[in-house]
Amino acid sequence: MECISVFDMLKIGVGPSSSHTLGPWRAAERWIKELKDKNRFDKVEKISVDLYGSLSLTGKGHATDYAVMLGLSGADPERIPVDTIDVIIASIKNTNTLLFNNEKPLEFNPKTEITFNRKFLPFHANALTFTATINGRNYKSTYYSIGGGFVVQEERKVAKANKIIFYCTFPYPTETGVDLLKFCNDLNLPISGVVLENEKSINDENHIDSELSRIWNTMLECMYVGCHTEGNLPGGLNVRRRAYDMHQKLKGDLPYQSPEEWLQVIRKTEVKFRQILKWVSCFALAVNEVNASLGRVVTAPTNGSAGVIPAVLMYYMVIENHEADFEHIKRFLLVAGEIGSIFKKGATISAAMGGCQAEIGVSSAMAAGALCELLGGTPEQVLVAAEIAMEHHLGLTCDPIGGLVQVPCIERNSMGAIKAINAAELALDTDPNNVKVPLDKVVNTMWETAKDMNSKYKETSEGGLAVGVNLVDC
Repeated sequence: MECISVFDMLKIGVGPSSSHTLGPWRAAERWIKELKDKNRFDKVEKISVDLYGSLSLTGKGHATDYAVMLGLSGADPERIPVDTIDVIIASIKNTNTLLFNNEKPLEFNPKTEITFNRKFLPFHANALTFTATINGRNYKSTYYSIGGGFVVQEERKVAKANKIIFYCTFPYPTETGVDLLKFCNDLNLPISGVVLENEKSINDENHIDSELSRIWNTMLECMYVGCHTEGNLPGGLNVRRRAYDMHQKLKGDLPYQSPEEWLQVIRKTEVKFRQILKWVSCFALAVNEVNASLGRVVTAPTNGSAGVIPAVLMYYMVIENHEADFEHIKRFLLVAGEIGSIFKKGATISAAMGGCQAEIGVSSAMAAGALCELLGGTPEQVLVAAEIAMEHHLGLTCDPIGGLVQVPCIERNSMGAIKAINAAELALDTDPNNVKVPLDKVVNTMWETAKDMNSKYKETSEGGLAVGVNLVDC
């Protein structure tokens, strides 16, 4: 059974994509460690990278080549000042030199050393192979970005079975909703309580609180930046940022100087009924506009769906409970992370494998369940909320125009957030004993749907909305 921490599901990184940007970035870091562990790093004379499948087909729009170069340069996606990204990339392109792990200058021409191969490798749709030349011999390592920033290497002994072996050390390991409910009943704890007990088995609670606070502050800052930045998004589609204009119409006149003060101002603002959905949409759009411009976001569970969870959590704090504090944020994120892990174990959170149901669908389910617990739902109702949210995203394709995480991706975060709120409210009025479709059935159905889905609707930009759109006119 796979042991997935909430910090695996909610990662801080750089946009626009967790599987196409953060994953390859982390893969480059792991390859460097592999070279060092084998005492090969100092002997490397030349490096090159091959991208396969979805990483190739939408790699340019997802900045996969940028991510690889940044990872090879030794930059940390959690800490790098995002305004230095273009500077680093420009330096590599202009000098045809890459400072390998910020230690060793190597000749590196991105046009010839990064190859985009349309071929799909059998293990996963997102594959990349690093090659190091040492004394005239090539040493290759292949990594797979399996969604949400998770990266694995194909193990020879299980490659034919197309699976990965995991080991879990949590005291209350869960793979399904049934497992989770059993522990809730046995321990007489809400879902957040069970998740916290698992997290405490690997970290002390002060560290858990500190990291959850850092995740929330990153989400809050991301919404703040998105709401205060105007203009067009990069990439060639000339998509105008909408969160700025929406925010200007919604916000009050009270002054503020920081994201924290901004939150307090919004909580004091009188919100009319018809403005609630606009605020939620504004929060979601803001996050994914930042994501689309290579800003810092939190994968939740992916970058492409990063706006849903912060938007729904802001809804709770701004609309439902003005007295909400860190304990509420903590519970929300713990529940969201656990629900996301159930989908990852039983299905996928990779759009290249499952379409957008694996991103927006999962994020909506995560947010719905988390909101349901904060609104007083039982563990059973929390899973009902997650089930309802996913049920109405089944079959959602991934067809990004121009390979960019912009159209229809940004708006889908708004729709996913609204569905999550609706699902939570429906679940609170539902008797779990009368539910016909349990969460585990929906997870299984999502995976079967993913396997049946035509590959051109899985983050390839070869079908759906991405076909026949004139980018110049956009």
